[in-house]
Amino acid sequence: MIFETHAHYDDEAFDEDRDHLLNSLYEEGIGYVVNISSSMETTKKTLELTERFSFLYGAVGVHPSETAELNEENFSWLKQAAGRTKVVAIGEIGLDYYWDTPTRQIQKEWFERQMELAGELKLPSVIHSRDAAADTYDMIKAAGLEKTGGVIHCFSYGKDMAEKYLERGFYLGIGGVVTFKNAKKLKEVVEYAPMEQLVLETDCPYLAPEPNRGKRNSSLNLIYVAEEIARLKGITCEEVIGATEQNAKKLYGIR
Repeated sequence: MIFETHAHYDDEAFDEDRDHLLNSLYEEGIGYVVNISSSMETTKKTLELTERFSFLYGAVGVHPSETAELNEENFSWLKQAAGRTKVVAIGEIGLDYYWDTPTRQIQKEWFERQMELAGELKLPSVIHSRDAAADTYDMIKAAGLEKTGGVIHCFSYGKDMAEKYLERGFYLGIGGVVTFKNAKKLKEVVEYAPMEQLVLETDCPYLAPEPNRGKRNSSLNLIYVAEEIARLKGITCEEVIGATEQNAKKLYGIR
Protein backbone atom coordinates (compact mmCIF):
# COMPACT_ATOMS: atom_id res chain seq x y z
CA MET A 1 0.00 0.00 0.00
CA ILE A 2 1.11 3.58 -0.66
CA PHE A 3 2.09 5.54 2.46
CA GLU A 4 1.35 9.26 2.19
CA THR A 5 3.83 10.92 4.55
CA HIS A 6 2.85 14.58 4.15
CA ALA A 7 -0.67 15.88 3.47
CA HIS A 8 -2.75 18.87 4.53
CA TYR A 9 -6.31 17.53 4.46
CA ASP A 10 -7.27 20.21 6.98
CA ASP A 11 -6.90 22.76 4.16
CA GLU A 12 -10.02 24.58 2.96
CA ALA A 13 -9.36 23.23 -0.54
CA PHE A 14 -10.91 19.98 0.72
CA ASP A 15 -13.94 21.47 2.47
CA GLU A 16 -16.43 20.34 -0.17
CA ASP A 17 -15.39 16.68 -0.46
CA ARG A 18 -12.94 15.90 2.38
CA ASP A 19 -14.83 12.92 3.84
CA HIS A 20 -15.64 11.40 0.46
CA LEU A 21 -12.02 11.73 -0.71
CA LEU A 22 -10.49 10.33 2.47
CA ASN A 23 -12.94 7.42 2.54
CA SER A 24 -11.99 6.55 -1.05
CA LEU A 25 -8.23 6.37 -0.48
CA TYR A 26 -7.96 2.77 0.71
CA GLU A 27 -9.72 1.40 -2.38
CA GLU A 28 -7.20 3.37 -4.46
CA GLY A 29 -4.23 1.75 -2.74
CA ILE A 30 -3.45 4.44 -0.14
CA GLY A 31 -3.01 2.61 3.16
CA TYR A 32 -1.71 5.36 5.46
CA VAL A 33 -1.79 9.15 5.63
CA VAL A 34 0.06 11.50 7.96
CA ASN A 35 -1.61 14.91 8.12
CA ILE A 36 0.91 17.64 8.83
CA SER A 37 0.12 20.73 10.88
CA SER A 38 1.44 24.18 10.04
CA SER A 39 -0.15 26.42 12.72
CA MET A 40 -2.01 26.25 15.99
CA GLU A 41 -5.34 26.14 14.16
CA THR A 42 -4.30 23.39 11.74
CA THR A 43 -2.90 21.40 14.66
CA LYS A 44 -6.39 21.36 16.18
CA LYS A 45 -7.88 20.29 12.83
CA THR A 46 -5.24 17.59 12.41
CA LEU A 47 -6.06 16.13 15.83
CA GLU A 48 -9.75 16.03 14.86
CA LEU A 49 -8.92 14.16 11.64
CA THR A 50 -6.83 11.56 13.51
CA GLU A 51 -9.84 10.81 15.69
CA ARG A 52 -12.20 10.38 12.74
CA PHE A 53 -10.11 8.26 10.36
CA SER A 54 -8.36 5.10 11.55
CA PHE A 55 -5.67 5.17 8.83
CA LEU A 56 -4.79 8.83 9.39
CA TYR A 57 -2.05 9.96 11.78
CA GLY A 58 -0.87 13.44 12.66
CA ALA A 59 2.17 15.65 13.07
CA VAL A 60 1.83 18.72 15.27
CA GLY A 61 3.92 21.84 14.95
CA VAL A 62 4.13 25.36 13.56
CA HIS A 63 5.53 26.19 10.11
CA PRO A 64 8.32 28.80 10.16
CA SER A 65 6.13 31.37 8.39
CA GLU A 66 3.57 31.07 11.21
CA THR A 67 5.93 31.16 14.19
CA ALA A 68 5.03 34.75 15.12
CA GLU A 69 1.84 33.31 16.65
CA LEU A 70 3.79 31.22 19.16
CA ASN A 71 4.14 32.18 22.82
CA GLU A 72 4.76 30.27 26.03
CA GLU A 73 1.06 29.65 26.63
CA ASN A 74 0.17 28.11 23.28
CA PHE A 75 3.51 26.32 23.07
CA SER A 76 2.56 24.57 26.32
CA TRP A 77 -0.71 23.50 24.68
CA LEU A 78 1.22 22.29 21.62
CA LYS A 79 3.40 20.15 23.88
CA GLN A 80 0.31 18.51 25.37
CA ALA A 81 -1.17 17.94 21.91
CA ALA A 82 2.04 16.23 20.81
CA GLY A 83 1.49 13.59 23.47
CA ARG A 84 -1.70 12.29 21.84
CA THR A 85 -1.67 8.62 20.83
CA LYS A 86 -1.88 9.12 17.05
CA VAL A 87 0.62 11.98 16.89
CA VAL A 88 3.70 10.50 15.25
CA ALA A 89 5.92 13.55 14.59
CA ILE A 90 6.63 17.21 15.27
CA GLY A 91 6.10 19.29 12.17
CA GLU A 92 6.24 20.92 9.98
CA ILE A 93 9.00 23.00 11.51
CA GLY A 94 12.08 24.69 10.11
CA LEU A 95 13.16 27.83 8.28
CA ASP A 96 11.71 29.68 5.30
CA TYR A 97 13.79 32.52 3.88
CA TYR A 98 11.81 32.71 0.64
CA TRP A 99 9.01 34.64 2.36
CA ASP A 100 11.43 35.79 5.08
CA THR A 101 8.65 36.62 7.51
CA PRO A 102 8.54 36.68 10.48
CA THR A 103 12.13 37.68 11.17
CA ARG A 104 14.81 35.02 10.89
CA GLN A 105 15.48 35.43 14.62
CA ILE A 106 11.89 34.47 15.47
CA GLN A 107 11.93 31.55 13.02
CA LYS A 108 15.17 30.25 14.52
CA GLU A 109 13.99 30.62 18.11
CA TRP A 110 10.87 28.51 17.57
CA PHE A 111 12.61 26.03 15.29
CA GLU A 112 15.04 25.36 18.11
CA ARG A 113 12.24 25.08 20.68
CA GLN A 114 10.26 22.66 18.53
CA MET A 115 13.33 20.52 17.90
CA GLU A 116 13.83 20.41 21.68
CA LEU A 117 10.22 19.25 21.99
CA ALA A 118 10.84 16.47 19.45
CA GLY A 119 13.84 15.34 21.47
CA GLU A 120 11.94 15.47 24.75
CA LEU A 121 9.05 13.40 23.37
CA LYS A 122 11.30 11.15 21.29
CA LEU A 123 9.38 11.94 18.09
CA PRO A 124 10.79 12.42 14.58
CA SER A 125 10.63 15.86 12.96
CA VAL A 126 9.13 16.96 9.66
CA ILE A 127 11.51 19.64 8.41
CA HIS A 128 10.56 22.53 6.13
CA SER A 129 13.55 24.31 4.59
CA ARG A 130 13.24 26.85 1.80
CA ASP A 131 16.14 29.04 0.65
CA ALA A 132 17.74 28.32 4.04
CA ALA A 133 19.96 25.31 3.38
CA ALA A 134 22.99 26.19 5.50
CA ASP A 135 21.11 27.56 8.52
CA THR A 136 18.65 24.65 8.59
CA TYR A 137 21.39 22.04 8.48
CA ASP A 138 23.57 23.84 11.04
CA MET A 139 20.67 24.11 13.50
CA ILE A 140 19.68 20.47 13.03
CA LYS A 141 23.29 19.42 13.59
CA ALA A 142 23.63 21.62 16.69
CA ALA A 143 20.39 20.21 18.11
CA GLY A 144 21.53 16.61 17.60
CA LEU A 145 18.23 15.98 15.84
CA GLU A 146 19.52 12.75 14.28
CA LYS A 147 18.87 11.10 17.67
CA THR A 148 15.12 11.20 17.00
CA GLY A 149 15.41 11.44 13.20
CA GLY A 150 13.02 12.87 10.70
CA VAL A 151 12.31 13.75 7.11
CA ILE A 152 13.39 16.70 5.02
CA HIS A 153 10.02 17.55 3.51
CA CYS A 154 9.77 18.46 -0.18
CA PHE A 155 13.54 18.15 -0.57
CA SER A 156 14.69 20.92 -2.89
CA TYR A 157 18.47 21.12 -2.57
CA GLY A 158 21.26 19.40 -4.48
CA LYS A 159 23.27 16.22 -4.01
CA ASP A 160 25.80 17.82 -1.65
CA MET A 161 23.13 18.78 0.87
CA ALA A 162 21.31 15.49 0.36
CA GLU A 163 24.50 13.63 1.24
CA LYS A 164 24.79 15.50 4.55
CA TYR A 165 21.24 14.63 5.60
CA LEU A 166 21.49 11.04 4.42
CA GLU A 167 24.70 10.54 6.40
CA ARG A 168 22.80 11.64 9.52
CA GLY A 169 20.06 9.11 8.84
CA PHE A 170 17.33 11.49 7.69
CA TYR A 171 14.74 10.60 5.06
CA LEU A 172 14.06 12.72 1.99
CA GLY A 173 10.43 13.50 1.15
CA ILE A 174 9.82 13.18 -2.58
CA GLY A 175 6.67 14.60 -4.13
CA GLY A 176 5.17 15.86 -7.36
CA VAL A 177 8.08 18.14 -8.25
CA VAL A 178 10.16 15.09 -9.24
CA THR A 179 7.82 14.58 -12.22
CA PHE A 180 8.44 18.09 -13.59
CA LYS A 181 10.62 18.21 -16.70
CA ASN A 182 12.76 21.03 -15.29
CA ALA A 183 13.41 19.28 -11.94
CA LYS A 184 16.88 18.11 -12.99
CA LYS A 185 18.46 18.68 -9.57
CA LEU A 186 15.81 16.67 -7.71
CA LYS A 187 15.95 13.85 -10.25
CA GLU A 188 19.70 13.63 -9.67
CA VAL A 189 19.13 13.46 -5.90
CA VAL A 190 16.62 10.62 -6.31
CA GLU A 191 19.04 8.69 -8.52
CA TYR A 192 21.79 9.19 -5.93
CA ALA A 193 19.92 8.56 -2.67
CA PRO A 194 19.50 5.02 -1.31
CA MET A 195 15.98 3.69 -1.70
CA GLU A 196 16.00 3.00 2.05
CA GLN A 197 15.88 6.74 2.79
CA LEU A 198 13.17 7.96 0.43
CA VAL A 199 9.50 8.45 1.30
CA LEU A 200 6.48 9.52 -0.77
CA GLU A 201 4.59 12.74 -0.08
CA THR A 202 2.20 15.11 -1.81
CA ASP A 203 2.08 18.30 0.30
CA CYS A 204 -1.51 18.32 -0.95
CA PRO A 205 -3.41 20.38 -1.94
CA TYR A 206 -0.18 21.82 -3.39
CA LEU A 207 2.42 20.63 -5.92
CA ALA A 208 0.39 18.18 -7.99
CA PRO A 209 2.60 16.03 -10.25
CA GLU A 210 2.43 15.67 -14.00
CA PRO A 211 -0.03 15.03 -15.64
CA ASN A 212 -2.15 16.99 -13.13
CA ARG A 213 0.24 19.88 -12.51
CA GLY A 214 -1.60 23.04 -11.52
CA LYS A 215 -4.67 21.22 -10.22
CA ARG A 216 -5.58 20.44 -6.62
CA ASN A 217 -3.29 17.70 -5.40
CA SER A 218 -4.29 14.65 -3.33
CA SER A 219 -2.82 11.33 -2.27
CA LEU A 220 -4.39 9.76 -5.36
CA ASN A 221 -1.56 11.35 -7.38
CA LEU A 222 1.21 9.55 -5.49
CA ILE A 223 1.23 6.78 -8.08
CA TYR A 224 2.78 9.24 -10.56
CA VAL A 225 5.54 10.08 -8.08
CA ALA A 226 6.22 6.39 -7.47
CA GLU A 227 6.36 5.72 -11.21
CA GLU A 228 8.92 8.49 -11.76
CA ILE A 229 11.10 7.28 -8.88
CA ALA A 230 10.92 3.77 -10.33
CA ARG A 231 12.03 5.09 -13.72
CA LEU A 232 14.94 7.01 -12.19
CA LYS A 233 16.06 4.07 -10.03
CA GLY A 234 15.55 1.40 -12.70
CA ILE A 235 13.21 -0.67 -10.54
CA THR A 236 9.49 -1.45 -10.60
CA CYS A 237 6.79 0.84 -9.28
CA GLU A 238 5.72 -1.94 -6.90
CA GLU A 239 9.23 -2.03 -5.43
CA VAL A 240 9.12 1.72 -4.87
CA ILE A 241 5.72 1.52 -3.16
CA GLY A 242 6.84 -1.37 -0.94
CA ALA A 243 10.14 0.22 0.06
CA THR A 244 8.69 3.66 0.77
CA GLU A 245 5.89 2.13 2.85
CA GLN A 246 8.41 0.33 5.05
CA ASN A 247 10.57 3.47 5.26
CA ALA A 248 7.61 5.59 6.33
CA LYS A 249 6.51 3.09 8.98
CA LYS A 250 10.04 3.11 10.38
CA LEU A 251 10.23 6.92 10.23
CA TYR A 252 6.96 7.41 12.08
CA GLY A 253 7.14 4.36 14.33
CA ILE A 254 3.98 2.79 12.95
CA ARG A 255 3.72 -1.00 13.06
